[in-house]
Amino acid sequence: MASWRAFGRTGVKVSPLALGAMNFGARGNPDHDDAIKIIHWALDAGINVIDTADVYSQGESEEIVGKALEGGRRDDVFLATKFHGQVGDHPGHQGNSRRWIVRAVEDSLRRLNTDHIDLYQAHRPDPATDFEETLGALDDLVHQGKIRYHGTSVHSPAQIVEGQWIAERRGLVRPVSEQVPYSLLVRSNEREVLPLAEKYGLGVLAYGPLAAGWLSGRYRAGAQQPTSYRENLIPGRFDIAAPQNAAKLAAAEALAELAEEAGLPLIHLALAFASHHPAVSSVIIGPRTREHLDTYLGASDVTLTTDILDRIDEIVPPGHVFHLRDTGAIPPAVADAARRRRSL
Repeated sequence: MASWRAFGRTGVKVSPLALGAMNFGARGNPDHDDAIKIIHWALDAGINVIDTADVYSQGESEEIVGKALEGGRRDDVFLATKFHGQVGDHPGHQGNSRRWIVRAVEDSLRRLNTDHIDLYQAHRPDPATDFEETLGALDDLVHQGKIRYHGTSVHSPAQIVEGQWIAERRGLVRPVSEQVPYSLLVRSNEREVLPLAEKYGLGVLAYGPLAAGWLSGRYRAGAQQPTSYRENLIPGRFDIAAPQNAAKLAAAEALAELAEEAGLPLIHLALAFASHHPAVSSVIIGPRTREHLDTYLGASDVTLTTDILDRIDEIVPPGHVFHLRDTGAIPPAVADAARRRRSL
């Protein structure tokens, strides 16, 4: 695997590929023993970052990761997890409030079977909670030794800057990272978020390098509609016959042809592209099987030439995104009509 990279300005070194654990548990691979083997294979291959979240299969993913790190493997892993989404049926078990964070971190520590989390991330912004309260609670956790660093995920450029400003004004431990969707088909974060990460020295974990499956090679013009659990989660987003997906499908087709010309599997082209941006510290892969993992690992040493990168820019212009939902979260000011209209 290619040389490890700096994780922002933390001094931590991370592998160019990170193991995402979202597919371990009921949501993906429910076989704990098999999932643990996949984790071990990834670590043996040189991956040192594992990223999970408390909502992935409602804590089951964290439990699997915790089991996999028993027996002396924990110390060599940069372990990241996230809070925010609702865990269980209780409506109060979610969000970014101090009250929930101090409960959520204890639950994650227990499931992960560890005494500390290396990177604790706010999975999404929480409009109902003052950002200053969230950062104050995370600062306390750092000083208590329960987490080493904290960061954000899918936060807007304004929120990223606000987090840095609040931390400086209050003398708090600042957020050191941002997790973003980034791929050949989802390039909107090139506009502001990735440049901001470079400006503030933030580590970047890029997820969705295969654009939620659109770059897996399964979505091709004239092919049969692939089946996926995502179809039910977001109806229409993955329908290859839908008019709104025509441009995305055409781009995926053109990128597949480019990969073939370059002598690369489309998946390798996609992973190499996401890893190529200078702001990206590590690209998250989410294997469900050993076969998936081996395919992803094959991209770790792929280098893209300037010519190929230029061809990519012609197919999908820098900063472009085909669907707002692909950016990870629709801003409340856009999603909520009441916030865009004067009351009569």
